[in-house]
Amino acid sequence: MTFREEEYNSLIQDIFHRFPSVADAGFGGAYKPGLRHMEDFCKALGHPEKAYRTIHIAGTNGKGSVANMLAAALTASGLSAGLYTSPHIIDFRERMRIGGTMVDKQYVFDFLQTWLPYITEHNLSFFEITTGLAFRWFADSHAEVAVIETGLGGRLDSTNVITPVLSIITSIGLDHCDLLGHTREAIAGEKAGIIKAGIPALIGTYDSETAPVFEQTASHLHSPLIFADQASAMPDLIGHLLPMMDLQGSYQAENLRTVLTAIDLIKPSFPELNDDEKVHNGIANTATLMDFHGRWEKLSDSPYTLCDIGHNAPALRHNFAQLDALLDSGRFQTLIIIYGIMADKDLDAIIPLFPSRATIILTTPSTPRALPANKIAEHFPSTSDIHITADVAEALTQAHVIASTASSPLIYIGGSTYVVSDAVKALKAK
Repeated sequence: MTFREEEYNSLIQDIFHRFPSVADAGFGGAYKPGLRHMEDFCKALGHPEKAYRTIHIAGTNGKGSVANMLAAALTASGLSAGLYTSPHIIDFRERMRIGGTMVDKQYVFDFLQTWLPYITEHNLSFFEITTGLAFRWFADSHAEVAVIETGLGGRLDSTNVITPVLSIITSIGLDHCDLLGHTREAIAGEKAGIIKAGIPALIGTYDSETAPVFEQTASHLHSPLIFADQASAMPDLIGHLLPMMDLQGSYQAENLRTVLTAIDLIKPSFPELNDDEKVHNGIANTATLMDFHGRWEKLSDSPYTLCDIGHNAPALRHNFAQLDALLDSGRFQTLIIIYGIMADKDLDAIIPLFPSRATIILTTPSTPRALPANKIAEHFPSTSDIHITADVAEALTQAHVIASTASSPLIYIGGSTYVVSDAVKALKAK
């Protein structure tokens, strides 16, 4: 059935508003733990998730980068590779791609029109809807493999209806504690829920706090367990590839190691991956090939502007340290940080990580989940160079005013996916 653009937009807005999404309701309102609804939906859809091989990825930080790198390597090797990730920056179709190309609007429109009665009757969540949409699209598009990223946790995540050829867990940090647990061990237990009986499981880094959880789970399920940093670390290859990559965040070294180890593990299932040159070219050009955004991404040369969706203390520790290193290098002399945060984040753990030399512009992104900028300001020391703005567009304007009279300025935008999304939209509007 054909559609007019306004009909498509109206239908998408209806889905956003009628069914719980994280952007509107937060994880507490949108997260529906348990697999029964998703299992029933997959059955109604004809079990599309069984039509192709899958790789399943969970973790607190790094899972999006690892998922995109793997999909890029598979695509560059000649495979028709699907990729399902979240959240999106601008268009929710970013969540599902094949070879870097988003799902077509016509397919989305037809799917939603067909399945809206079922979706309404069973009151599916926004994430359950998009997961079913992605699974069905991959099958209808004859994907040979799909890289599937969890939305939250693992054990009870909607994506955990698949049986992959490899389960990957990238990192464990204290995030979404109200839903996943208040210790790293408890959170590891939730992430370990994606490990399947007899299926190899790859953990990014050995950690004495969380490793016993993974070891116990893998032993119980008779699943081979590999820690990427204890496997062939490939330091020479990592050192060779890192400078070539279009993903330039310092944290990508750990993600790259995980991806290279994963590729070694899945080569028996995907002989196409035996061509190292194609694999390495795919990884090096992940952002370009997969149209991947929001990870240490350059938005502008003048003034030089970076954005990153890292939003919790472990991620921001890496990012702020890299900003400090850029100042120390002499390449930039003025650092301006545009920052906003969701109300459920541990702000007190993040504040001490801010570079002391930064001018900080606090802002409130366009989501009900955001902590107002004036509330963020209350957590900063009185000696901080703080500016408060009403929204991200105003924060960008103020940053550009400061940068116009500054010496060698660098603007960093982050703290939340929603801050980055609003910034990209504002820059596009200009």
